[in-house]
Amino acid sequence: MWHGGTIGSLKVRAVSHLRLAAILILLVGVVPPVRAGDVLDGVKSRGVLRCGVSEGIPGFSEKDPAGRWRGLDADFCRAVAAAVLGDAERVEFVPLKSSTRFPALQTRRIDLLVRNTSWTLAREAVLKLQFPAVLFYDGQAFLVPAGAGIAAPPDLQGSTVCVEKGTTHQRNLTSYFAARGLSVTPLVIDSARDVADAFYAGRCRAYTSDAAQLAAARVRAPNGPQSVEILAERISKEPLGPVVWEGDQELATVVRWVLYALILAEENGAGRENIEAFVARGHTPVSRLTSDERGLLARALDIPPGWAVRAVKAVGNYGEMYERNVGSGSPLGIERGLNRLWTQGGLMYAPPID
Repeated sequence: MWHGGTIGSLKVRAVSHLRLAAILILLVGVVPPVRAGDVLDGVKSRGVLRCGVSEGIPGFSEKDPAGRWRGLDADFCRAVAAAVLGDAERVEFVPLKSSTRFPALQTRRIDLLVRNTSWTLAREAVLKLQFPAVLFYDGQAFLVPAGAGIAAPPDLQGSTVCVEKGTTHQRNLTSYFAARGLSVTPLVIDSARDVADAFYAGRCRAYTSDAAQLAAARVRAPNGPQSVEILAERISKEPLGPVVWEGDQELATVVRWVLYALILAEENGAGRENIEAFVARGHTPVSRLTSDERGLLARALDIPPGWAVRAVKAVGNYGEMYERNVGSGSPLGIERGLNRLWTQGGLMYAPPID
């Protein structure tokens, strides 16, 4: 049965997609076409990877007191730089709002976007972007004051909810409530930090975003993390991953396999401290990525041999990178859940090498 709320939701999505198409048409007129390998060649000739990150999301991409970028996304940028350029520090971090991240990629201001970005059909088909793989599986949730009597999203009926501009979260928010014959008033703000500030200032009853981003906001709660809570229900799937421009498949392949190398390393017990000795023993998927007999893979990728070892040495395997930045070794303490290896009940799975 069709409901008015569902039809209204479809209309909202159609309008959003038309807006995306209009943006693309404008960009096509001002951005030169990209030939295969152009972006990867540009990174190598420049000697620096320009990586788009957030303006500051703890655990993912944030400057520490010394001015160094930290987090899961920042580390992945370094892993790619280590693989392609031989040096994990050859990264120029470009902080971006959600609303400016895609134009920055489309106008070649950045080479790679690693900024809590969800993989969607519209972003691939309309904006002509590529999502090489999933770095972090997440879902949209709600941050609310503790003890406020809000047990599930429907309890927010009639409330104002803070949401960041330029994300999928506003559409998911209105669709979720419309499908249940309910409504909320979105307060749309153009910065993740400003959204959190508005929530803590009492301008809205809840803050909706990816659960991991809410965990980061919870750490910053003025009255302590215990003063707020993240509701258990997730209202969307948010597969977050690195993004590249559609025109350069070569860079997309490199980025994809850098991530898979980190996953394969964890699966086989190889980490930052033992990767070289592990590879020397041979006869493992990680060894095959870097051995002399497989040097043809590096040549096919058009990057220097030893790229997988450099990536793991730079940031550790996927599990090490996760735990350090967002897991048990971090203030966020996010349970791995879907981000566990496939052998441990999660979704992290690397395709075969051969």
